[in-house]
Amino acid sequence: MSDMASRVAAVVVDFHAESALAACVDSLRLNDITTIIVVENGEPGSTIAALQDRGVDVVEPGLNLGYGRGANRGVARVTDHEFVLITNPDVVVHHEAVAAMVTALDDQPRVAIVGPQIRRPDASVYPSHRVFPNFWLAGLHALLAPIWANNPATRRYRSRHVDGTVDWVSGACFIIRRNAFEEVGGFDERYFMFAEDMTLCWDVHQRGWDVVAVDEAVVTHVEGLSRQRATRSMIWAHHRSALRFEWHSARGLRRALVPLAALVLGLRLVVVSVLHSRD
Repeated sequence: MSDMASRVAAVVVDFHAESALAACVDSLRLNDITTIIVVENGEPGSTIAALQDRGVDVVEPGLNLGYGRGANRGVARVTDHEFVLITNPDVVVHHEAVAAMVTALDDQPRVAIVGPQIRRPDASVYPSHRVFPNFWLAGLHALLAPIWANNPATRRYRSRHVDGTVDWVSGACFIIRRNAFEEVGGFDERYFMFAEDMTLCWDVHQRGWDVVAVDEAVVTHVEGLSRQRATRSMIWAHHRSALRFEWHSARGLRRALVPLAALVLGLRLVVVSVLHSRD
């Protein structure tokens, strides 16, 4: 068994990713990960059919748990590994990406989470490293992004620090120390989907850990493949989770402004729903 195989386990949360799931598992194998747990959030039997006897451990809850709860069930199966890579099923992990993320963890003992560079299928870079927005930045991003994708607030929200440290990384793919994951209680299961990754990073920061991004570690993500099956419900989940994070992270006066945040998100929900209905 290689050093990587003994130190890193992978948890993949599947929802009808089909052939993309098989490609994800194959890419993990090529990165010397042999312990792979796949959580089936889709129809019973859908994950097993897609994997075609690839010899992974499949968790079959019998219902859609949502991303965070599903990942928690997968991590609960990990007992002997130091690190856990958690990923969407429509991600292909490039050669040596896992090794690069493990090196970052080894070199920086206070780092709990490492996120890779996420690329789209056309090789463009997805903005997966972001800041925790203050009240005004959050409001401007929420209102402007649906109609002006490259507005200044959104660019600031998707910025990163020059030394590689970041506030939070996308839950589409990242690696975390298992003891840090357990220390914060894993993903907050009040989130069904969206913002559970931001909340996890917030919680590890609150415990004194750091989060970093490593551009040398590259993955390709077919963004939104699973979400295409339930677009309208995902729009609702997105806004509900954003409001939950605001309540979770707000302190002092900002907590008193949560009703205003709810109003802003309500307006955004209307705009996004109208734009979606026109597609």
